[in-house]
Amino acid sequence: MKKNALFALAFSVIAFASCGQSASVETKAPNSDYKSAFPGQTRIKAVKTKTAYDFKVLTEGLSFPWGVKSLPDGRLIVTEKEAGSLRIVNQKGELSKPITGLPAVNSKGQGGLLGLVLDPAFEQNRMIYWTFSEDVDGGNHTSVAKGKLSADESKIEGATVIYRATPAYKGALHYGGRILFDKSGNLFVSTGERSDLATRPQAQDLNSALGKVIHITTDGKAVAGNPFEGKAGARPELYTYGHRNVQGLALHPETGDLWENEFGPRGGDEVNRIQAGKNYGWPTITYGIEYSGKKVGEAIQQKAGLEQPVYYWDPSVSPSGMTFYSGNAIPEWKNNLFIGCLSGMHIARLIIQNNKVVGEERLLADELQRFRDVTQGKDGALYAITDQGRLYRIAKK
Repeated sequence: MKKNALFALAFSVIAFASCGQSASVETKAPNSDYKSAFPGQTRIKAVKTKTAYDFKVLTEGLSFPWGVKSLPDGRLIVTEKEAGSLRIVNQKGELSKPITGLPAVNSKGQGGLLGLVLDPAFEQNRMIYWTFSEDVDGGNHTSVAKGKLSADESKIEGATVIYRATPAYKGALHYGGRILFDKSGNLFVSTGERSDLATRPQAQDLNSALGKVIHITTDGKAVAGNPFEGKAGARPELYTYGHRNVQGLALHPETGDLWENEFGPRGGDEVNRIQAGKNYGWPTITYGIEYSGKKVGEAIQQKAGLEQPVYYWDPSVSPSGMTFYSGNAIPEWKNNLFIGCLSGMHIARLIIQNNKVVGEERLLADELQRFRDVTQGKDGALYAITDQGRLYRIAKK
């Protein structure tokens, strides 16, 4: 009887995994019984990289790293969330001393020093832009600052806060915090809706910067031509709205389209192609449920005028920093999207064709790391940081 029961359990797991997508990488049961809006929106077929690649840990000495970017000479610059400091790591894994001169961060909960990006003209002006959680009267919020890396790389000179995602809130969750340059030299910045039921509706409020993708100049002003420019009751810096907690932003190397990922609650983690002025639905529609197990709002997943995610996960993988691969060393990775996953403890590789996900692979899953950010280095390799303090280099053998 015991053997028959085990066989039945194994068969049921296989049968579930075979439902809809016969070879999905996801084998766990979803949290809800929600139906996707179109085929391939979730649990797409599994793929496997054929090109031989390898990875190594450059260092395990980082302290809660959150963002990573490649410097022009191939070294990596990393934000450390709780310490509120920048560190530089060379290819030998040697760490610089903490770079000083940054504004103080609120490191409680999900706050701290978050995403960063180098100025496109960094080799000439040495400017860096970053996001962080900042204490202010009435609470805290996501802020954007800029400053110049000193010639000796010991400090940031002239650090200036250029934008604050108001209103402030006394909380410790959902700051968003990714930052990215567009093709015109302006900035995209992501924010969260601060998680609590009290602030959640602000994701739909055009007079709030919470739960949004923001589009600003390097001086923190709204970019001319933004979709809500001149609209009464709307902030001109808003680019899209209806987001929960956006921790991934990336530009497609060929189309130039902006893509993002965001956390769902229990299930409903999303990947979206961002289009100016669009409403991405949270909290009105979602493929996730509350952490308590209850339904979110009216428990609907589709509604006219609200954008569907290109792809979603249920159960959650907790997607964070991401990048498109534009190198040539591994041709099958060309234009694929690589996403660091926290609770999923892997790097998700998504193959995207005609703005649809057609294949998914889970890399480095055996490492059991919470992958926080992924970037492409100047050498064409992928570099990933983890909450446990590691920096990985992933490249062709």
